[in-house]
Amino acid sequence: MSRDLASLEAFYGRELDLILADPGFAEAHEALLRNLESGELRSARREPDGSWNAVTWVKRGILAGFRATETVSFEEWPCGAFDRSAFPPRRFAAEDRIRLVPGGSAVRRGACLKPGVVVMPPAYVNVGAFVGSGSMIDSHALVGSCAQVGENTHLSAGVQVGGVLEPAGARPVVVEDECLVGALCGLFEGVLVRRRAVLAPGVILTASTAIYDLVEARMIRGEVPEAAVVVPGSRPAGGEFAEKQGISLYAPCIVKYRDAKTDAATALEAALR
Repeated sequence: MSRDLASLEAFYGRELDLILADPGFAEAHEALLRNLESGELRSARREPDGSWNAVTWVKRGILAGFRATETVSFEEWPCGAFDRSAFPPRRFAAEDRIRLVPGGSAVRRGACLKPGVVVMPPAYVNVGAFVGSGSMIDSHALVGSCAQVGENTHLSAGVQVGGVLEPAGARPVVVEDECLVGALCGLFEGVLVRRRAVLAPGVILTASTAIYDLVEARMIRGEVPEAAVVVPGSRPAGGEFAEKQGISLYAPCIVKYRDAKTDAATALEAALR
Protein backbone atom coordinates (compact mmCIF):
# COMPACT_ATOMS: atom_id res chain seq x y z
CA MET A 1 0.00 0.00 0.00
CA SER A 2 1.35 3.42 -0.93
CA ARG A 3 2.05 6.08 1.67
CA ASP A 4 -0.93 8.10 0.41
CA LEU A 5 -3.34 5.20 0.83
CA ALA A 6 -1.83 4.30 4.18
CA SER A 7 -2.41 7.84 5.45
CA LEU A 8 -5.98 7.74 4.15
CA GLU A 9 -6.63 4.48 5.97
CA ALA A 10 -5.28 6.01 9.19
CA PHE A 11 -7.45 9.09 8.69
CA TYR A 12 -10.69 7.18 8.08
CA GLY A 13 -9.94 4.42 10.56
CA ARG A 14 -10.99 6.65 13.44
CA GLU A 15 -14.36 7.38 15.02
CA LEU A 16 -16.70 9.37 12.80
CA ASP A 17 -16.76 12.40 15.11
CA LEU A 18 -12.96 12.66 14.95
CA ILE A 19 -13.00 12.38 11.15
CA LEU A 20 -15.57 15.15 10.77
CA ALA A 21 -13.79 17.47 13.21
CA ASP A 22 -10.38 17.10 11.56
CA PRO A 23 -9.32 20.29 9.67
CA GLY A 24 -7.78 18.06 7.01
CA PHE A 25 -11.13 16.50 6.10
CA ALA A 26 -11.58 18.29 2.74
CA GLU A 27 -8.12 17.26 1.56
CA ALA A 28 -8.63 13.66 2.70
CA HIS A 29 -12.04 13.51 1.02
CA GLU A 30 -10.64 14.66 -2.32
CA ALA A 31 -7.84 12.09 -2.07
CA LEU A 32 -10.42 9.39 -1.30
CA LEU A 33 -12.43 10.31 -4.41
CA ARG A 34 -9.36 10.42 -6.68
CA ASN A 35 -8.11 7.02 -5.54
CA LEU A 36 -11.56 5.46 -5.88
CA GLU A 37 -11.95 6.89 -9.38
CA SER A 38 -8.55 5.57 -10.49
CA GLY A 39 -9.22 2.13 -9.06
CA GLU A 40 -6.18 2.32 -6.80
CA LEU A 41 -8.62 2.09 -3.93
CA ARG A 42 -11.77 -0.05 -3.86
CA SER A 43 -14.66 -0.37 -1.45
CA ALA A 44 -14.43 -4.19 -1.57
CA ARG A 45 -11.53 -6.54 -2.23
CA ARG A 46 -11.02 -10.13 -3.29
CA GLU A 47 -9.01 -12.06 -0.71
CA PRO A 48 -6.37 -14.69 -1.62
CA ASP A 49 -8.88 -17.47 -0.87
CA GLY A 50 -11.34 -16.01 -3.40
CA SER A 51 -13.75 -14.51 -0.87
CA TRP A 52 -14.87 -10.89 -1.13
CA ASN A 53 -15.01 -8.49 1.81
CA ALA A 54 -15.93 -4.85 2.25
CA VAL A 55 -13.10 -2.41 2.90
CA THR A 56 -14.74 -0.92 5.96
CA TRP A 57 -12.66 2.24 6.28
CA VAL A 58 -13.35 3.18 2.64
CA LYS A 59 -17.10 2.85 3.13
CA ARG A 60 -16.80 4.81 6.36
CA GLY A 61 -15.04 7.55 4.39
CA ILE A 62 -17.88 7.70 1.88
CA LEU A 63 -20.46 7.88 4.66
CA ALA A 64 -18.47 10.70 6.28
CA GLY A 65 -18.78 12.69 3.06
CA PHE A 66 -22.57 12.59 3.32
CA ARG A 67 -22.45 13.65 6.96
CA ALA A 68 -19.98 16.48 6.42
CA THR A 69 -21.68 18.31 3.56
CA GLU A 70 -24.96 19.97 2.67
CA THR A 71 -27.29 19.53 -0.28
CA VAL A 72 -26.47 21.99 -3.05
CA SER A 73 -27.64 22.75 -6.57
CA PHE A 74 -25.61 21.52 -9.55
CA GLU A 75 -27.04 23.90 -12.12
CA GLU A 76 -24.68 22.80 -14.89
CA TRP A 77 -26.20 19.30 -14.89
CA PRO A 78 -28.98 18.71 -17.47
CA CYS A 79 -32.36 19.66 -15.96
CA GLY A 80 -30.54 20.56 -12.75
CA ALA A 81 -29.52 18.37 -9.83
CA PHE A 82 -29.59 18.66 -6.04
CA ASP A 83 -27.23 16.49 -4.02
CA ARG A 84 -24.59 16.46 -1.31
CA SER A 85 -21.69 18.67 -2.36
CA ALA A 86 -19.23 15.87 -1.49
CA PHE A 87 -20.41 13.74 -4.43
CA PRO A 88 -21.12 15.82 -7.54
CA PRO A 89 -21.67 14.20 -10.95
CA ARG A 90 -18.41 12.92 -12.37
CA ARG A 91 -16.98 14.45 -15.55
CA PHE A 92 -14.89 12.41 -18.00
CA ALA A 93 -12.27 13.44 -20.54
CA ALA A 94 -11.33 11.80 -23.85
CA GLU A 95 -8.18 10.34 -22.30
CA ASP A 96 -10.31 8.34 -19.86
CA ARG A 97 -11.38 6.20 -22.85
CA ILE A 98 -14.93 5.79 -21.54
CA ARG A 99 -17.94 5.78 -23.88
CA LEU A 100 -20.66 7.66 -22.04
CA VAL A 101 -23.34 7.72 -24.73
CA PRO A 102 -25.61 10.81 -24.67
CA GLY A 103 -29.09 10.39 -23.27
CA GLY A 104 -29.33 11.02 -19.55
CA SER A 105 -26.80 8.74 -17.84
CA ALA A 106 -24.95 9.86 -14.71
CA VAL A 107 -21.86 8.70 -12.85
CA ARG A 108 -21.24 10.03 -9.37
CA ARG A 109 -17.81 11.10 -8.16
CA GLY A 110 -16.00 8.32 -6.34
CA ALA A 111 -17.02 5.70 -8.92
CA CYS A 112 -14.40 3.96 -11.07
CA LEU A 113 -15.02 3.16 -14.73
CA LYS A 114 -11.97 1.56 -16.32
CA PRO A 115 -10.94 2.23 -19.96
CA GLY A 116 -13.18 0.51 -22.49
CA VAL A 117 -16.36 0.70 -20.39
CA VAL A 118 -19.49 1.63 -22.35
CA VAL A 119 -22.48 3.26 -20.65
CA MET A 120 -25.72 3.30 -22.66
CA PRO A 121 -28.41 5.82 -21.75
CA PRO A 122 -30.00 6.19 -19.36
CA ALA A 123 -27.90 4.45 -16.71
CA TYR A 124 -26.54 5.32 -13.28
CA VAL A 125 -23.32 4.43 -11.45
CA ASN A 126 -23.16 5.37 -7.77
CA VAL A 127 -20.30 6.38 -5.49
CA GLY A 128 -17.80 3.68 -4.54
CA ALA A 129 -18.76 1.42 -7.46
CA PHE A 130 -16.14 -0.22 -9.67
CA VAL A 131 -16.64 -1.32 -13.30
CA GLY A 132 -13.79 -3.19 -14.99
CA SER A 133 -12.32 -2.70 -18.46
CA GLY A 134 -14.40 -3.75 -21.45
CA SER A 135 -17.68 -4.01 -19.56
CA MET A 136 -21.00 -2.61 -20.78
CA ILE A 137 -23.70 -0.96 -18.68
CA ASP A 138 -26.80 -1.08 -20.85
CA SER A 139 -29.85 1.17 -20.86
CA HIS A 140 -31.81 1.64 -17.63
CA ALA A 141 -29.16 -0.28 -15.67
CA LEU A 142 -28.01 0.62 -12.16
CA VAL A 143 -24.65 -0.03 -10.54
CA GLY A 144 -25.30 0.79 -6.90
CA SER A 145 -23.04 2.31 -4.27
CA CYS A 146 -19.88 0.25 -3.73
CA ALA A 147 -21.01 -2.53 -6.14
CA GLN A 148 -18.14 -4.29 -7.91
CA VAL A 149 -18.38 -5.33 -11.59
CA GLY A 150 -15.47 -7.13 -13.24
CA GLU A 151 -13.90 -6.94 -16.68
CA ASN A 152 -15.70 -7.83 -19.93
CA THR A 153 -19.02 -8.20 -18.16
CA HIS A 154 -22.34 -7.23 -19.76
CA LEU A 155 -25.11 -5.74 -17.66
CA SER A 156 -28.10 -5.91 -19.99
CA ALA A 157 -31.00 -3.45 -20.18
CA GLY A 158 -32.78 -2.83 -16.90
CA VAL A 159 -30.30 -4.72 -14.70
CA GLN A 160 -30.23 -3.61 -11.07
CA VAL A 161 -26.96 -4.21 -9.22
CA GLY A 162 -27.97 -3.02 -5.79
CA GLY A 163 -25.70 -0.93 -3.61
CA VAL A 164 -24.71 -1.77 -0.05
CA LEU A 165 -23.25 1.28 1.69
CA GLU A 166 -24.48 0.66 5.23
CA PRO A 167 -23.47 -0.95 7.47
CA ALA A 168 -19.88 -0.20 6.53
CA GLY A 169 -18.77 -3.78 7.10
CA ALA A 170 -21.39 -5.33 4.80
CA ARG A 171 -20.15 -6.81 1.52
CA PRO A 172 -21.58 -5.10 -1.57
CA VAL A 173 -22.92 -6.94 -4.59
CA VAL A 174 -20.06 -8.38 -6.65
CA VAL A 175 -20.17 -9.55 -10.28
CA GLU A 176 -16.83 -10.97 -11.39
CA ASP A 177 -15.18 -11.01 -14.84
CA GLU A 178 -16.76 -12.21 -18.11
CA CYS A 179 -20.31 -12.52 -16.81
CA LEU A 180 -23.50 -11.99 -18.78
CA VAL A 181 -26.36 -10.57 -16.71
CA GLY A 182 -29.59 -10.73 -18.70
CA ALA A 183 -32.20 -8.01 -19.03
CA LEU A 184 -34.20 -7.05 -15.93
CA CYS A 185 -32.09 -9.13 -13.56
CA GLY A 186 -31.83 -7.89 -9.97
CA LEU A 187 -28.84 -8.53 -7.71
CA PHE A 188 -29.16 -7.36 -4.11
CA GLU A 189 -27.94 -7.65 -0.51
CA GLY A 190 -24.35 -8.58 -1.20
CA VAL A 191 -24.91 -11.55 -3.50
CA LEU A 192 -21.75 -12.75 -5.30
CA VAL A 193 -21.77 -13.78 -8.98
CA ARG A 194 -18.61 -15.66 -9.87
CA ARG A 195 -16.54 -15.39 -13.05
CA ARG A 196 -18.12 -16.38 -16.41
CA ALA A 197 -21.57 -16.94 -14.90
CA VAL A 198 -24.63 -16.33 -17.08
CA LEU A 199 -27.93 -15.09 -15.67
CA ALA A 200 -30.97 -15.38 -17.91
CA PRO A 201 -33.36 -12.41 -18.15
CA GLY A 202 -35.46 -11.88 -15.06
CA VAL A 203 -33.30 -13.69 -12.51
CA ILE A 204 -33.58 -12.06 -9.07
CA LEU A 205 -31.00 -12.93 -6.41
CA THR A 206 -30.23 -11.82 -2.87
CA ALA A 207 -27.74 -13.18 -0.37
CA SER A 208 -30.49 -15.39 1.10
CA THR A 209 -32.12 -16.61 -2.13
CA ALA A 210 -32.00 -20.38 -2.52
CA ILE A 211 -30.45 -21.37 -5.86
CA TYR A 212 -31.19 -24.92 -7.03
CA ASP A 213 -28.26 -26.50 -8.83
CA LEU A 214 -29.84 -29.11 -11.09
CA VAL A 215 -26.43 -30.21 -12.38
CA GLU A 216 -24.76 -30.90 -9.02
CA ALA A 217 -28.01 -31.73 -7.16
CA ARG A 218 -27.55 -29.18 -4.40
CA MET A 219 -29.01 -25.96 -3.02
CA ILE A 220 -26.78 -22.93 -2.47
CA ARG A 221 -27.28 -19.39 -1.19
CA GLY A 222 -25.48 -16.09 -1.60
CA GLU A 223 -23.20 -17.08 -4.46
CA VAL A 224 -23.53 -18.10 -8.11
CA PRO A 225 -20.72 -20.56 -8.93
CA GLU A 226 -18.20 -19.91 -11.67
CA ALA A 227 -19.53 -20.52 -15.21
CA ALA A 228 -23.01 -21.42 -13.93
CA VAL A 229 -26.00 -20.71 -16.18
CA VAL A 230 -28.96 -19.58 -14.05
CA VAL A 231 -32.56 -19.31 -15.27
CA PRO A 232 -35.78 -18.37 -13.45
CA GLY A 233 -37.64 -21.42 -12.17
CA SER A 234 -40.40 -22.37 -9.75
CA ARG A 235 -41.19 -25.01 -7.14
CA PRO A 236 -44.50 -26.04 -5.52
CA ALA A 237 -45.40 -24.13 -2.38
CA GLY A 238 -45.92 -26.25 0.71
CA GLY A 239 -49.25 -26.76 2.48
CA GLU A 240 -52.72 -27.96 1.58
CA PHE A 241 -54.01 -24.52 0.61
CA ALA A 242 -51.08 -23.83 -1.71
CA GLU A 243 -51.48 -27.26 -3.30
CA LYS A 244 -55.20 -26.70 -3.92
CA GLN A 245 -54.55 -23.27 -5.43
CA GLY A 246 -51.67 -24.51 -7.58
CA ILE A 247 -49.27 -21.97 -6.02
CA SER A 248 -45.61 -22.08 -6.97
CA LEU A 249 -42.68 -20.15 -5.51
CA TYR A 250 -39.83 -18.50 -7.38
CA ALA A 251 -36.78 -20.78 -7.53
CA PRO A 252 -33.77 -19.79 -9.67
CA CYS A 253 -32.09 -22.87 -11.13
CA ILE A 254 -28.62 -23.69 -12.45
CA VAL A 255 -29.33 -25.71 -15.57
CA LYS A 256 -25.80 -26.10 -16.94
CA TYR A 257 -22.21 -24.88 -16.71
CA ARG A 258 -20.30 -23.17 -19.49
CA ASP A 259 -17.29 -25.03 -20.80
CA ALA A 260 -14.09 -23.40 -21.99
CA LYS A 261 -15.30 -23.24 -25.60
CA THR A 262 -18.81 -21.91 -25.02
CA ASP A 263 -19.40 -18.18 -24.96
CA ALA A 264 -22.05 -16.63 -22.76
CA ALA A 265 -24.66 -16.00 -25.45
CA THR A 266 -24.42 -19.55 -26.78
CA ALA A 267 -24.65 -21.01 -23.28
CA LEU A 268 -27.73 -18.94 -22.49
CA GLU A 269 -29.49 -19.78 -25.74
CA ALA A 270 -28.87 -23.50 -25.24
CA ALA A 271 -30.13 -23.33 -21.65
CA LEU A 272 -33.33 -21.51 -22.58
CA ARG A 273 -34.05 -24.03 -25.32
